[in-house]
Amino acid sequence: MVTQALTTTLWADTALAALMAACACALILLVLLRTGLAWRLATDIPNDRSLHVRPTPRVGGWGIAPVSVVGILLAAPSLWCAAVAAAFLAAVSQIDDRRGLPARVRFAAHLIAAVGFVVLYPAPVPWFMLAALSFLMIWLVNLYNFMDGADGLAGGMALFGFGGYAVAALTGGHPLPELALACALVAGAALGFLLFNFHPARIFLGDAGSISLGFLAGALGYWGWLRGAWPIWFPVMVFAPFITDASITLARRLLRGEKFWQAHREHYYQRMVRSGMGHARTASTWYVVMVAGIMLAVYTLGRPPAVQWCVVAAWIAVLCLLGLAVDLRWRRFQSTLSEQSSEV
Repeated sequence: MVTQALTTTLWADTALAALMAACACALILLVLLRTGLAWRLATDIPNDRSLHVRPTPRVGGWGIAPVSVVGILLAAPSLWCAAVAAAFLAAVSQIDDRRGLPARVRFAAHLIAAVGFVVLYPAPVPWFMLAALSFLMIWLVNLYNFMDGADGLAGGMALFGFGGYAVAALTGGHPLPELALACALVAGAALGFLLFNFHPARIFLGDAGSISLGFLAGALGYWGWLRGAWPIWFPVMVFAPFITDASITLARRLLRGEKFWQAHREHYYQRMVRSGMGHARTASTWYVVMVAGIMLAVYTLGRPPAVQWCVVAAWIAVLCLLGLAVDLRWRRFQSTLSEQSSEV
């Protein structure tokens, strides 16, 4: 009875933390919109690579970052380093949002945050594995930024992804209440942002939001593995839709000799929007895929290691098949456009 009561209390505290974070983030963003400060801080001007058509403030990070950072420092002090590093990245990225920064400066900030976190909390594995994990964390930081290009997409992925982290942190073989609270706070902040970002978006995430979210996804995922909350594959599977899309797109651009860091419209989600699905349907489809993957990942936690890795491989294969379906839809769409152009 005592254990059950304690578990209920932990779930209630985690849910309350998420709700409070959502309200705080939404309030900050509402004030920025109502006062007009949102447009002065950073505004996204549409260009030929954009999926939107009107100037929109890029201030989502002003709600998500401070709420997540302050919340983690207060509710999960053992994760202070992740909070401080996220605040550092948000500050650097805000300068980039407003004035623009050279790619080498941005990458240096990502490198300092990711490597610093891993060095401060090293796992008992060979150095080259730590180097690989640092690289993967940096990649997650950047791919989250790459995938922030459609209304409701990145915010929804944060809501479900960090929510999945929180559930696993409470239900895994080694529950970590502080980690669950930290993840719930980030998920709640993402929900508050999503109220203004779902189509038609009134606010965009901006680099200050996407970069800090990408780092927290990697840092909290690493921390959960380090403390025994989940296996190393779990964070990858939770954010697999983002990782698969960005990685395949990057590989294609590298094979074509293109500059992968330049803005483009070749991601699967961009092709879905442009081929007629629109922002709302595209985001909703991604939500379904992500929730399915997270539920499967949480369920798989209790299975033998061999089964776990088979499930991970199967899920990645499913995502690749879904990507192939998007490619086929895109080719049909382009073919239809070509036929219409030739008729004219």
